[in-house]
Amino acid sequence: MTVPTATIDERSIDALIGEVAEEETDLHLRLRETSPGLLALPWLEPLAEWDATEVPLRDIPVGPSRHLVRFVETDGALWAIKELPLRVAAKEYAVLRELEVRQLPAVRAVGLVTRPQEDAALLVTRYLDSSWQYRRLLMRMPLDQPAYRERLFDAMASLLVDLHRNGVFWGDCSLANTLFSRDGQVLQAWLVDAETSEIHPRLSDGQRHYDVDILVENVAGGLIDLAVRLDLDESVQDELIDAASGVAERYQALWDILTDQPTFSYDDRYQVEGTIRRLHDLGYAVDEVNLQWNGPGKDTMRLKVAVAARRFHATQLHNLTGLDVGEGQATILLGDFRAYQARLQHELKIDISDQVAAQRWIAEVQGPGMRRAWESLGGLGDPVQAYCDLLEVRWLLSEQAGHDVGDDVALDALEDRDVPPRSAAEMAIAEATTQQLPQLAPHLIGVYPADSDDLG
Repeated sequence: MTVPTATIDERSIDALIGEVAEEETDLHLRLRETSPGLLALPWLEPLAEWDATEVPLRDIPVGPSRHLVRFVETDGALWAIKELPLRVAAKEYAVLRELEVRQLPAVRAVGLVTRPQEDAALLVTRYLDSSWQYRRLLMRMPLDQPAYRERLFDAMASLLVDLHRNGVFWGDCSLANTLFSRDGQVLQAWLVDAETSEIHPRLSDGQRHYDVDILVENVAGGLIDLAVRLDLDESVQDELIDAASGVAERYQALWDILTDQPTFSYDDRYQVEGTIRRLHDLGYAVDEVNLQWNGPGKDTMRLKVAVAARRFHATQLHNLTGLDVGEGQATILLGDFRAYQARLQHELKIDISDQVAAQRWIAEVQGPGMRRAWESLGGLGDPVQAYCDLLEVRWLLSEQAGHDVGDDVALDALEDRDVPPRSAAEMAIAEATTQQLPQLAPHLIGVYPADSDDLG
């Protein structure tokens, strides 16, 4: 892995703020997207005073937050706007911009609007389409069933490992500060709150372990809070606390795989391929392989692997088809493509290049299947994810039946929400598109419960 060199420190924050705080001005706008709707918002007014009769506010429940967060839909896009003190907002904006440069999973900062005379700022981020808080999933799925929790835990551990590999100390990692999106049969976690985050050239073991301790404590607290709201038995709460501690084990296991430096004899250097294959199976691309003699006797060699982003299969699929999808989705779609290519070659009795097979797969299989799957789900969520759900449900139902049940049976199961239990496709119940989020009625301002969950 290439060690990051950038650091977000007080000097860089001062540079970002520049001389704005010293200017005799009431307002300073820094926007990366010049949307007419964004420019027209009442930036001079405190966020709490924005009038729903004049501003297109959207009614999106959020968890506990130190600062006020509201959502606005303009020009066909949804924006999250958070009001903070000037320096805190400038730091978070800088951190989010750097996370974007490093292609880490975090919300995208699109603006910093400051009111220097009031020491106040508004941080504008792009709302993550087809994403949701953990409450939406766990309030619709059995909290006492571990399958859904484990997907959340895996996603949180993977996110924290990726941040730490890039020198990012989160400082407040929790379920409440994370959004989740579906990625094939797994979940992708996204950082949405970087107020306490720091970026260093590299993190010490102490910094990493401290961040993990914070994560375990906050995950346990979030699950217990949810269990209390759902009026679950106390024995379930004890189980949730034990389960939360497993996040640290998941983190450490993944960290060890990515940072392991195995040794073997010179004659056994073929094992390098096995190490690379394991990393590829996890979705990580390999940037560089370094073999060096281990010790003066030159009896063994030590392997160091520079691991790049977790986009191995996604990059393969993009190169073949032009599709830009998540790593988990790409793993499923590549399997479907390879099966189609093999079947086509068997039927035609000729070899078919990847390029030709990919064009036919998109036109004859993936495209039509994606549309039908998405329609069967009522247009909810991501169409590519809908197709991944179709493939999973078809495979599971075929396993049960002992023969291929075909697309129609699987599509009916998706439409009726009658999919095999504990399948990833069950999570489709938690999805809602931006267009289905209700507009905030003026009489509800200030009385809508911040942590309620009515997005079904």
